[in-house]
Amino acid sequence: MQYQSTLGKDELVDLALNKYFAQVDAKNLDAVLDCFHDNAMITVQTAFTTHVGKEGIKRMFVDFMDSYKTIIHRDFTCTVDENNGRITACFTAELEDHDGGKVLLENTNFWRIRDDKFQEVYIYMSGANPLL
Repeated sequence: MQYQSTLGKDELVDLALNKYFAQVDAKNLDAVLDCFHDNAMITVQTAFTTHVGKEGIKRMFVDFMDSYKTIIHRDFTCTVDENNGRITACFTAELEDHDGGKVLLENTNFWRIRDDKFQEVYIYMSGANPLL
């Protein structure tokens, strides 16, 4: 399905990097959830898992944020399809659990934007899925 987006190229990048990833790293759950439509979905393609609706997405993020002392997303390469309201980002994710254990992932996210929020998110991860 194709969605209409109201965002330009710079606004799409801002949504993905500043309004979403920066807020995930800051563990600002309300700001993260504000990036999603009520009926949005996140699919971790490499783990065959899907989280549907804001409540399902919220539960996933609560568990994720509680599981890690530190969450860092960095070294982004973004590709934007402004005409169709889509953006992709390749990046490194660094996670540190509460016992000092570290996880380093090389991931790619694909977003489909409806109006000015995420409608669909597809995630490919290089390792085990921490978004359960």
